[in-house]
Amino acid sequence: MDLATFRQHVTGTLIVSAQAPDGHPLRDTHIIAHLAAAAVAGGATAIRCGGYGGLEDIRAVAEKVNVPVIGLTKEGATGVYITPTVASARAVAHAGADVVAVDATQRPRQDGSTFAEQVAAVHEEGKLIMADIATLDEAIAAHSDGADIISTTLAGYTEHRAKTHGPDLELVKDIRQALGSDVFLTAEGRYHTPEWAAEALTLGADAVIIGTAITDVSFVTAQFVTAVTAAATTEDKQ
Repeated sequence: MDLATFRQHVTGTLIVSAQAPDGHPLRDTHIIAHLAAAAVAGGATAIRCGGYGGLEDIRAVAEKVNVPVIGLTKEGATGVYITPTVASARAVAHAGADVVAVDATQRPRQDGSTFAEQVAAVHEEGKLIMADIATLDEAIAAHSDGADIISTTLAGYTEHRAKTHGPDLELVKDIRQALGSDVFLTAEGRYHTPEWAAEALTLGADAVIIGTAITDVSFVTAQFVTAVTAAATTEDKQ
């Protein structure tokens, strides 16, 4: 899949991230594949998957859905852990991902590679590369290095940018203003309401990636439990 085809397919739409970490009740490749299929049935135009489920999740999802698959691995829990090496990027490509998501922050990678080297490797495999960034400077650098897609995935999750309450909408706006219409920009990270997702597109995102608020049943349940408990407590006081 080339970038023009990807753009045509997903611009102005919702991409769903179907992942579950080790120890989560949904941590099962079979379940992840069905979550992905359910998201597509609801209108998702692409699926982001892999993470701690790794290559098996990517293979299963790619076989289950007929939309573009954005694949990644998560190796470790600190520093650069999203598809952190050239070998990881190639493996994700071989597993069936159409797009390989890679940490593009300005931090040392596990194999000492540069982001530009990962871009070259992914393009050699005939795949697109998504740069997961945390700051405007990282977005600009990743674009310069040849990233096909820029995603705000890591905004607020590194020491280089403070975590916002809710999504970092300002970063979306700043990237669009800095890089113009050439860059394909996806907004990701703490988009927990439809209103926030819509605002991201208004501010310049080409598409929005949502995971936790859609595919994490535990998280969604907890939101309802909090609201119901608060209402019950208020009722008891009256």
